[in-house]
Amino acid sequence: MTILVTGSRGLVGSTLVALLRSRGLDVRAASKDPGKLSLPAGVPAVTCDLTDPGTFPAALEDVASVFLYAEASQIGPFVEQAAAAGVRHIVLLSTSAVLGPAADDDPIAASHLKVEEALAASSVESTFLRPGSFASNALQWSWAIRSTGTVNLPYPGSHTDPIHEADIAEAALAVLTDPRLAGGKYTLTGPESVTFREQLDHISHATGRPVTVNAVSREEWKAEMAGYIPGDFADALLDWWRSTDGSPAEITRTVEELTGHPARDFAAWARDHAGDFTDQPSQRPRAAGQPAT
Repeated sequence: MTILVTGSRGLVGSTLVALLRSRGLDVRAASKDPGKLSLPAGVPAVTCDLTDPGTFPAALEDVASVFLYAEASQIGPFVEQAAAAGVRHIVLLSTSAVLGPAADDDPIAASHLKVEEALAASSVESTFLRPGSFASNALQWSWAIRSTGTVNLPYPGSHTDPIHEADIAEAALAVLTDPRLAGGKYTLTGPESVTFREQLDHISHATGRPVTVNAVSREEWKAEMAGYIPGDFADALLDWWRSTDGSPAEITRTVEELTGHPARDFAAWARDHAGDFTDQPSQRPRAAGQPAT
């Protein structure tokens, strides 16, 4: 049984590839730029650009299961070709934002919802993993921390439920390998509600470097991020952060239920990624929510 992992350059995808390989499973790593992949021995790479249906047939050949990033633009052709290729199970990396009351009006949630709806209408069995906030979203601060030690935030007291990429990958491993879990819809969170200011305190402790939080207006933050986040996505993020400013996030135990261990806390994530905030940068990191493919 070959398992195709899309987005294998991302933190979740690359971790999942290693986990599947360590179990002795037949895994194929997919990326729109497979030449940039660093893979475990024996794992083949294939080109799969989720915006280009022409890359789908070769990637899906002899594949039984797929770990899929939520790219909405060509989800129709992908689902059709997956069914035609004999794929039996797709595990989607979605978002808990689809559960919000205004998901259709939120560009981040709406794109994931479109993918969920396409999969739900397909004959292929689908499982939805719906993480809240990725702990790795904190990497958007790495450039500022390394260069100035100061992070500009419009809502420093906004709460999130940051989840370690390793926990998402282990949850994906569970649903890919245990047929009893297939077909479910799982909301994943970290083990605690943490404010942005608290996250930066954890990063400061893990790196041994002071980090200053500078409260800025929405407009100032949007201007700073204009080259990295489209305006509608920036507005959606700002609206969400405003709604969670001072309001703790709801936490689930789904990671523990799927993996058998409690979810890793943000302090553990900060220790695991301390080097990302101290090593010299080669380029500014992606903005929040932009996976490597």
